[in-house]
Order: sequence, then structure tokens, then C-alpha cells
Amino acid sequence: MNFFKEFRKNEVLVLLYRIFLAYVFYQIARLLFWFFNKDLIEIDGISEYFRIAFHGTQFDTTAILYVNSLFIVLSLIPIVINTKKYYQKILFWLYFITNGITYAMNFGDFIYFRFSQSRLTTAVFHVAEHENNLGKVFWVSVFQHPFVPVWFIVLMGFWIFLYKKVKIKERKPVKLIPYFVLSILTFCAAIALSIIGIRGGVEHSSRPVNLVDANRHVKNPNQANIVLNSVFSFFRTINTNNFREIHFVNEKFINENIKPYKLYIRDNPEPKPNIVIFIVESFGREYSGAFNKHKNIENYVSYTPFIDSLAAESLIFPNTFSNGRQSIHAMSSVLAGIPSLADAFTSSPYSNQKIQSIVSICNDLGYDTSFYHGAPNGSMGFLGFANILGFKHYFGKTEYNNDADFDGMWAIWDEPFLQYYAKNVGKSQPFMAAVFTASSHHPFKIPEKYEGKFKRGKNEMHEPIQYTDYAIKKYFETAKKQPWFYNTIFVFTGDHTNKIYYSEYKKALNGSAVPLIFYSPNPKYDLKDVNMEFAQQIDIYPTLADLIGYNKKIRSWGKSLVSKDDDLHIIMCPDSIVEKFIIGNYIYSFDGNDVIGIYNKTDLNLDENLLGKIKSPETEKGKLLAKAWYQDYMDRVMNRKLH
Repeated sequence: MNFFKEFRKNEVLVLLYRIFLAYVFYQIARLLFWFFNKDLIEIDGISEYFRIAFHGTQFDTTAILYVNSLFIVLSLIPIVINTKKYYQKILFWLYFITNGITYAMNFGDFIYFRFSQSRLTTAVFHVAEHENNLGKVFWVSVFQHPFVPVWFIVLMGFWIFLYKKVKIKERKPVKLIPYFVLSILTFCAAIALSIIGIRGGVEHSSRPVNLVDANRHVKNPNQANIVLNSVFSFFRTINTNNFREIHFVNEKFINENIKPYKLYIRDNPEPKPNIVIFIVESFGREYSGAFNKHKNIENYVSYTPFIDSLAAESLIFPNTFSNGRQSIHAMSSVLAGIPSLADAFTSSPYSNQKIQSIVSICNDLGYDTSFYHGAPNGSMGFLGFANILGFKHYFGKTEYNNDADFDGMWAIWDEPFLQYYAKNVGKSQPFMAAVFTASSHHPFKIPEKYEGKFKRGKNEMHEPIQYTDYAIKKYFETAKKQPWFYNTIFVFTGDHTNKIYYSEYKKALNGSAVPLIFYSPNPKYDLKDVNMEFAQQIDIYPTLADLIGYNKKIRSWGKSLVSKDDDLHIIMCPDSIVEKFIIGNYIYSFDGNDVIGIYNKTDLNLDENLLGKIKSPETEKGKLLAKAWYQDYMDRVMNRKLH
């Protein structure tokens, strides 16, 4: 038994204590994350929260072992100096530098989640790589949300205090052979357990636990964000590529049901109409009264008086969804009919290919095409993708050439830039021009000269969205004086949603609820109605192709919203974890391999999963259609068949 006296019991127990502390503080971060985002993630009571948090331990294990792998190795490696004070000091700094940096990611997600409505992933790099103002954005965010750094500092201080409460006793091994044998066995056992922990358990022999697995433990898909932690979601998406060739159905099924090529025949309008597209930053459907008349929301207030008046003279779709989560996703969805799934198309290795889009078909028809965005040229990746789509002209902050109108953070203020937009287009007709606005965005500021002009509202978005609405009103006052105005089709949508106030828009699918407006002062286009059918951003491209009389096949997963054809309409709703498809009377949740949820079309909060409870010809066909759509998307993106 003297052999086992060299077992490093004290060191092992202290190591377990130190790792246990990480679990404790990850659970505290989870609780705080939910507390600061509880208006977006509904949980029925404390017991339900603890059940979800318990399942989060599996994902915490992976994250903690990722972060502390070197710490664990250095704590157990048999080099006889492990218990020395200077060695323990090295371990202390390693532990808190690595855990401090990664723990901060969880706190950053308190704020980031409110904008993205998804956990932090490496996709944030694809946005950040195009920006040069991240330092300013960071400090503004800290100033606006001081509770986040305060809580972080307090908890890190408490963590350090608890770490120091339990110390390793300095000792020197007496018998080296037993010491090394037992140390090697302990070390190997720790490595084996760590590998199991990182993979997420022994039952996942086929693949490590992933973001999708969080959905197995929740009743509502939104709650999966509580199960996850930011470190896990970030590490699990490093060097990931969810694009893969799959085969669920044959090509005949896809061609007959998904119909990736559409053909709309109508009388060729002469002269060709001009096209003006507004992609309005953070324009959630919640903010506009024209899209909420049927919702019966108690004490509802609209913050877009001009858009409301314009909608009354337009064709509008009050049940429209975005097909992405970030601004750049909207550019591919709106202009090219390409949505973004768990991995965004625009940041994938496949984005640089020939793409048929509203831009390319307008170029084919002799249109002058241009893209406008008041940020520094290249911001958000817009310039690069505009070049891929084939815009003939790009107008950014450089071309605007007046920094006096710069908001100091992101771009030229909307009002002056939209005036520039109104006056600069139309030199050659017909033309197609798209503008991406910028002011209705964090840090939620408006020009000083308009302080006090707009209602403060119920959250930070309500004042700047009123400013953008006012800027659009002033744009129309100028546009109406232009010779091109009468024969122009205007389109308005939002890129994605932002701050939410009303409970109706806290429902899971309404996290991507945006408005959609088609307007023309020319009555021959017959764009005046309220259409309650579900719609999406990727329907804009085929609708415009139809309206301008393209009369050739187009590649599209959307459909023309003004066509009388009764083609199957599959609505795709974005999610960073699993995909959602609205098909017929049901919503299907698809994880890339199989349908894991079926919900009634009216169940926008995804409260009742009918999978296993309902089986009908419609739902069986719906499951197959979701798979077929996904298969065709992967095939066309990966094999460069987007033209």
C-alpha cells in the first residue's frame, strides 16, 4: 500500500475544485444571460429554468475543457515541481487569463444576443473584418450597458477569491517510480475524460455534440440559447463548414415540387419601369402600424407615420420574414434570392460565383444599376458582394464626399444620404438602384438638430426608426420632383429585426418579422392591396422580374408575389441552430439531417411540437419538401449553379 502514498491526491482534488468553480461561474453567467434577455426567451417558471440550465452543463463541460485543456495538462504532468509556489503562480495566471477572456465572451453575448438573436459564433468575424470602428462600437456599448462590465468584474474578483481559498500543499515525491506510474495513469485518465467531455459524452460516438443538440432539451427552440453558452458556440463554429452535398430525393422530385427555375410571362411594359429598392436597417415589422392593424396588440404605437401613409397606397405583406440574421444576409436574400442558413452564404467559400439576380437581369435588359450605402466603402462587405452581383456603380461614403454629415460611428446620416440617393439616380433610364440605410442602428442616436422632435418610445430603437421614417419622407418629397418618379417601382423591406417591445414579436419566428412594401405612383402596375399570405425577402427578386416583364427563366427559391400561379410557396426562416420552413399549414424544424419539429402555422412561438402526434399526407409530404429544398440549396451553392 506504500505504493499509493505517492498518489497526488491533494493536487487532483484541488484541480477538480478549480474546474468546479468554472462550472459555477458559467451557470451564473447563464442566469444573467437569461435575466437580461428574458423578454426574448420565455421560460415557464424557476423549475423550468433549472431543468434547462441542468442540460446546459453538458455544453459547459465542452467549453470549460476546451479553455482549460492546457491548464489541466500542466496541473497533472509529472515533473515533480508541480507543487512549487512559482509553478502554482504560473498556473494561476494561465487559468485566469484563459478563463477571463472566454468568460467575457458570455457577458458580451448579453448585448450581442439582443441584436443577433443567436449565440456568439465565429460569424461575428465575417462582419468585423469589414469594419474599422470596432473600438468605438465597443466603448459605446460599454457606456450604454454598464451593468455588463460591472457584473463581469465583480464575478471575476469573486472567482479569484474562491480560487485562492484552496491551495496546493507543497511536497516532494519520496519514491519516484510510484510517483511517475500513478501520475501517468492519472494523467491518461484525465485526458480520456476530457476527450469524452469535449465530445459531449460517450453516446455521441458518431460526432461531437453540436449547437443543434441544444434543441433536444427544450420545448421551445428559442430556449436552446439558454442551454448553450457563448464559448461553446464560438469554439464549435471555428473552421466549420456546414455546406455539404446530400441526397434525400431525386432530381425529378425537386424539379416538380421545389421548381428552382421560375418563368413568368406578361406583356412587356414599355417603357421599362425603374426600380428603387430600400433595405432599411433594423426595420422590424413591429415598428410600423400598417403591418399591425390585424394583430390586436394592446396599446400599440406605430413609429413610422410616413411608411404607414405610403403603405396605404401600396401592395403590402403584413406576414413577411427575413431570410437572414445580419445585414449582409439581406443583400443576398433581397437582391439575389439566396437566403443564409446556419452558415451564411455571403461568408462561405461559395459566394464568389456567377449569380443570377435582379441586378443581372436588369443588366441584361439595359438598365443602369447602382448600389448605395453611406458607410465607408467596403463596410459590412457590401462593396465586395455588390461587385459579385454585377452592379455597374457603387456609391458610398467616399463618393458622397462630405464628412460633415457622418454620424461619427457608422455612416452618413440617413436624411442627407437619401437626398443624395434621390438626386443622383436617374441620369440614365431605365435604372435599378438599391440603397441600404444606416441610422436605425446601435448606438441608437439621431442628429443633434432633431433632439426632441421624435417620441422616445418604449425602447432604444423607437426614436431612430422615426428619424429614418422622416428621412424617407423627405426622400419622397425630393423624388416626386424627379422626371423618373412616375414610372418607378419602389420596394421597402428591413434587413432584420432589432429591439423588441411587444410580446407578439417575442414569438420565435417573429424574430425575423420584417415589412414588405411594393409601391408605384403608376397605376398600371396595380400595386395596391393588403395581402395576408406569408412572404419573405427572397420573393422580392422574382416579383420584380415578373413586374418588369423579364419573360425568361430565373433561378429562385422564392416566388412572384404578383403572379396568379399557384406554385408551392416555401418560406424559409433563419436560425443559427436549425432551419425553419413554413410549408402549407405547418412549420417544419430541420436540423440538416431530419425534421425534428412540426408546428401549426399559427404557432409562431413553436410552443407545441406535433412531431409524433400528427401524421397526415400533408405533413409527410412537408417533411420531404423541407429536405428537398435543403438538398437543392446545397447542390446549387456548392456546385456553383446559382445562375
